[in-house]
Amino acid sequence: MPTVLRAIDLYSHTTTMDSKTHPADIESVDRTTPVLEESADAAAFKSDQRLRELGYKSEFKREMSLFGVLGISFCAIGILTGMSSAFQTGLFSGGPLGLFWGWNICSLFMLFIALSLAEICSAYPTMGGLYFWVCKMKPEIPMLGFCTGWIYSIAMTFTGTSGNLSVALYLASLAEVGQGRTLTRVEVAAIAWGVNILSGVINTVGTKAIGHMSSFNLWWTLGGTFVLVITLLVKAPEKNSAAFVFTDYENFSGWSNRGFVVLLGFLQAVYTLEGCETAAQVAEEAQRAEVLAPLAVVGSIVGSWLIGLAYMLALLFAVQSIASVQGTSFAIPIAQLYYDAVGKRLTLMCLTVVALAQFMAAVTAFTASSRLFYALARDNAFPAKRQYMALNRFQAPYVGVWTSVLVGCIISCAYIGSAVAFNAILSSAAIAVMLSYLQPIIIRVFWPQTSLPERGPFSLGRWSWPINLASFLFTVFICVLFILPTAHPTTALNMNYAIVAIGAVVLIVAACWTFWGRFHFVGPVKTVQEVHAGEKYE
Repeated sequence: MPTVLRAIDLYSHTTTMDSKTHPADIESVDRTTPVLEESADAAAFKSDQRLRELGYKSEFKREMSLFGVLGISFCAIGILTGMSSAFQTGLFSGGPLGLFWGWNICSLFMLFIALSLAEICSAYPTMGGLYFWVCKMKPEIPMLGFCTGWIYSIAMTFTGTSGNLSVALYLASLAEVGQGRTLTRVEVAAIAWGVNILSGVINTVGTKAIGHMSSFNLWWTLGGTFVLVITLLVKAPEKNSAAFVFTDYENFSGWSNRGFVVLLGFLQAVYTLEGCETAAQVAEEAQRAEVLAPLAVVGSIVGSWLIGLAYMLALLFAVQSIASVQGTSFAIPIAQLYYDAVGKRLTLMCLTVVALAQFMAAVTAFTASSRLFYALARDNAFPAKRQYMALNRFQAPYVGVWTSVLVGCIISCAYIGSAVAFNAILSSAAIAVMLSYLQPIIIRVFWPQTSLPERGPFSLGRWSWPINLASFLFTVFICVLFILPTAHPTTALNMNYAIVAIGAVVLIVAACWTFWGRFHFVGPVKTVQEVHAGEKYE
């Protein structure tokens, strides 16, 4: 085993495991055989061993390296796409002042959240992620784990749907810029259908395809950001002053309270930075999950903070007219910013760079949702257990993948009838993600001594409780901010319907627990059983 792996391995044991198959499909673990000689597969063995200690047998091939796992989180965060798609939110609510300071403040607190989640992930590196952590840390309240898993699954499915519609809107903007043709809502929805189906196909191919794509996305994000920043700074006919970039205040919201308007701009940063925890959803496919997954959770936020800051500053220095962006007819407002700053041909190039990054981010969201369906079904927290746990020859939980695609296609149809209704559904996804973060963090804040009795290689030590407290307070604050009205005076067309959508999600999950979950789910179901010396199955 490489020296680096020996140095960081806090889970090394002097025993090995001999698997036996139980009639009920429970794999037994015999700890009486000699130590396994170190080999090229030692890293995967260590992760499988830790997974068995948590009660699960390994079902997936461990084919993801650090770049693959890190790329998954980068894909899910989608720094280029989140910043591009939500840039106008901060631009119109606080302007450059709110964008710059909001980005750095929110990035710091999102890093605290990432550190909190990474510590738990290192102790419990399993596919269920947030859901499994809650079940493990508070086993006496199974409803809490059940609701966390369902809310987070819905959030990931909605996030993938949102990403695929954004790809369709980028393609619509390309048609508007390149050919002067405005696509109808039906055409945009049809494109979203095609993108949803393509996302399903890629996820069906399995772990290797997703791993390669996420690694490619990491380099695409770095290279794409460099190209976009240089293009904006070189080609923009007029560069804004530093005073404009760091102190200019803009308000298109209608609210008169300056502080509240700037806070509304914070939503852009939080929306962009959600997704770091997605690395946990492929923990059972990573070579050293207890090390690589937490590193990916934290590293993706740090990298996104810096990359996003560079991209945002380039946009602010290059924007020619905020009023022009606010009054654009393009499907994606940032297309107008690019068109004004770099012209038609380079706008097509820039939108293509962002659109491809957006597509990869959407694919990753369906990767996470399908793994969540698998984890929930494995523990009897989801119906049709056998179907959702079935793997194809590419090691993909294909039923969960195509369930995500089906839901995405159905929700995309809502865009045809009402963009307001569609936006409300997708806004609820951002809130649902933050609510899912809140569950394990609450447990760590109020039960710090008993909730995590065994630490993994990634530990915050004495800083654990203060960081979890800061994460808890910020998450609650953002959840409240997400449901407040963003425009004044508030009308039926500009009202923030996110509270209605997230309320519906909570009611659906509560009904599922009341009428089904409480009769079937009691917590994680072990698929391995330890056998000590002299013991055997009866």
